[in-house]
Amino acid sequence: MKLTLTKNETEAWVSLVLSTEKLLEKIDSELKKKGLPPYSWYDVLLELDKCKDGKLRFVELGNRVLLPRYNVTRTVKRLEKAGLVKRMPSEDDARGYYAVITRKGRTIRQKMWPVYYNVLKGYLFNSLSTKELENFLKHLRKIRKSIESDSTLS
Repeated sequence: MKLTLTKNETEAWVSLVLSTEKLLEKIDSELKKKGLPPYSWYDVLLELDKCKDGKLRFVELGNRVLLPRYNVTRTVKRLEKAGLVKRMPSEDDARGYYAVITRKGRTIRQKMWPVYYNVLKGYLFNSLSTKELENFLKHLRKIRKSIESDSTLS
């Protein structure tokens, strides 16, 4: 049995991956033009900023961010070096650490958002009607549910 994707399946896969990559590259490019950190930093800062006390354990942070988990520790180290995040030992686990957003981190995240927003609106959302966006989201949810249930690979 030959394992071959149809032309449409191939195009859908390639388009999904390339669109995502190009969108993320555009976000990074626009942030760089403004002298701001990369989008990967934004995601970490956002998750920390959303917390009441501005802190999350590294494991929790890894579960929330859009970054691959293996990049979280490295990104937090870079944020810490830039003074945007600080590391705080866990009170209940001597091996665990919290990432804590600093005031400077909150300020930078707020400066990054309009750039991020404009790229998302300009290149993704403004190219779709409300109905197209609803359909797109419906299909993405279906794909995500399939992946998360892992039912198709058994």
